[in-house]
Amino acid sequence: GVTRLLLTRIPFFKEIIVSSFCCDSCSWSNTEIQSAGRIQEQGVRYTLAVTSRQDMNREVVKTDCASARIPELDFEIPAFSQKGVLTTIEGIIDRAVAGLEQDQPSRRATDKEVARKIDEFIGKLRQLKEVSSPFTFILDDPSGNSFVENPQAPQRDEALLVTHYRRSPQQSAMLGLEVDARPPDTAEDLRDEVLQFNTNCPECNAPASTNMKLVQIPHFKEVIIMATNCDSCGHRTNEVKSGGAIEPQGTRITLRITDPSDMTRDILKSETCSVEIPELEFELGMGALGGKFTTLEGLLKDIRDLVEKNPFTLGDSSTPSRTGKLQEFIGKLQDVKGKAQAHFIMDDPAGNSYLQNVYAPEEDPELRVQRYERTFEQNEELGLNDMITEGYEPEPAPGR
Repeated sequence: GVTRLLLTRIPFFKEIIVSSFCCDSCSWSNTEIQSAGRIQEQGVRYTLAVTSRQDMNREVVKTDCASARIPELDFEIPAFSQKGVLTTIEGIIDRAVAGLEQDQPSRRATDKEVARKIDEFIGKLRQLKEVSSPFTFILDDPSGNSFVENPQAPQRDEALLVTHYRRSPQQSAMLGLEVDARPPDTAEDLRDEVLQFNTNCPECNAPASTNMKLVQIPHFKEVIIMATNCDSCGHRTNEVKSGGAIEPQGTRITLRITDPSDMTRDILKSETCSVEIPELEFELGMGALGGKFTTLEGLLKDIRDLVEKNPFTLGDSSTPSRTGKLQEFIGKLQDVKGKAQAHFIMDDPAGNSYLQNVYAPEEDPELRVQRYERTFEQNEELGLNDMITEGYEPEPAPGR
């Protein structure tokens, strides 16, 4: 057969491509249309009140992604169930009737009840063509490339309502569009996305990648977790940064460890936080171990590794007396993780550290959070004394 293509323009609409196929052997013919433009910014919905035979002759452009409905009959032609066509409202009804009649002979032989109901529905569709009673024709196209003729153009047609709408994410996915309705680079996008940037391994200086994720800690604030993995030497590290500003007051968190289940509490230790365990006469200064987002057990393990891997404490250069004291300390630290009761104190002048309250939002009887005013020395260490956030712009020079 032969397929003919025609690029044509519909008045008050847009350009379309009409393709027509005809077979000389069996005389079968078929006509399809495709939009000659791109998918529109918005979807379109045409609602036509059909009240006369003239309305049945209105031209209709129905793309393959458009759906057609007649609410009075609870009838719908779903999207992608037919090829795009350039026809009339009567032609759409005729195509629906032809599609329903196609398998009726086999249905009458296998299931007479279903065939009878379909015959009744076909009769209702044919009655619509006579327009004995008004009905509503709705054409909904998420791509925005369908069209229903307005015979009174450029004047307004009172019987035709045209509505443009923003596509839903499901409709965009149906059209193959990877378009997010939300504006890019918002905080919501960052919460759902893992960002990656190139860096160098801190151990072997080989090129590596760092993953960064914004996480919301319940009953606290947002933090930024960064993890670096090196494929060359296998080094792995993670670090936590506060996602907010320095708090107006410092925070001192005291937990009385009474049960092994306390080891599973989540901990956010910022770089400015110091750790103290009075029962062990142990104190970890500000900046040691960096920022950590882990559990209490994980932080105690990091403290133990910090002691064990230091060559000046347990290595060849250490003295027997110092080695004995540190081994005793490690044993007591292990007891804290298991059965011994102790106090775990986190002191963060910046107020950006956190220890999970397992009773939240109720008060935790074993957890005490104190807010305090920072001293001049603490503000100096945080660089706040010389920080000017208002009135820092220079005065404009007087005019000459």
